[in-house]
Amino acid sequence: MDNSLWILYGTALFIAFIHTVIGPDHYLPFIMLGRANNWPGKKVVLVAVLCGIGHVLSSVILGIVGILAGIGVSKLEHSESIRGEIASYLLIGFGVVYAIWGLLRGLQGHYHSHSHGHIPTGENEHEHLHNHEHAHAVEKQTTFWAVFIIFVLGPCEPLIPLLMFPAAAYGWVNILNVALIFSITTILTMTIIAWLGYQGVKLITSKWIERYVHFLAGGSIAVSGLAIKMFGL
Repeated sequence: MDNSLWILYGTALFIAFIHTVIGPDHYLPFIMLGRANNWPGKKVVLVAVLCGIGHVLSSVILGIVGILAGIGVSKLEHSESIRGEIASYLLIGFGVVYAIWGLLRGLQGHYHSHSHGHIPTGENEHEHLHNHEHAHAVEKQTTFWAVFIIFVLGPCEPLIPLLMFPAAAYGWVNILNVALIFSITTILTMTIIAWLGYQGVKLITSKWIERYVHFLAGGSIAVSGLAIKMFGL
């Protein structure tokens, strides 16, 4: 194999790792939403993997279509830039809305609970518990799909101009190899950091944090979106 291909593969791995590590938007939402909703570790991993797949696959598909259609790199970069702008604003908006909801929830005295093993003592209590759990399930589904859509819209900026187009000179097999290396590295890095971060924040607890945990989660997510805007992460 040509040495330049090994360099290209190594570059794909390195750029994917660095790009993910320096971008808090790649893992902070999973850490904070997992903490706020008391997700088990395996759910944090699952959500991170699914969002990671959507995140990289959208850029891979766009890159492949661009190469097949003969679209110039500058046009694809412009398209990715627009997607990045939309994703960052959506992330900020989602974080702000979630923070406001969490603040109102905290002010109303809805403490975050680590146990859902309530035992009903009557028909009314059972009905209340059923409605509460149903509403909680809807909230969780809405949260997941909102985050998933944001990650699908969010581009992997370095993938197309720095990796896929250079790999095109070596044929489709190497284009796919580069895309696969970049994708796997990105998803693994996202997932590992999210899981480790989640294990860490679980250890931080107090009555105030439990009361305003959703507010803190939303605020952190909004800040990660602002970091993209301000520093181009």
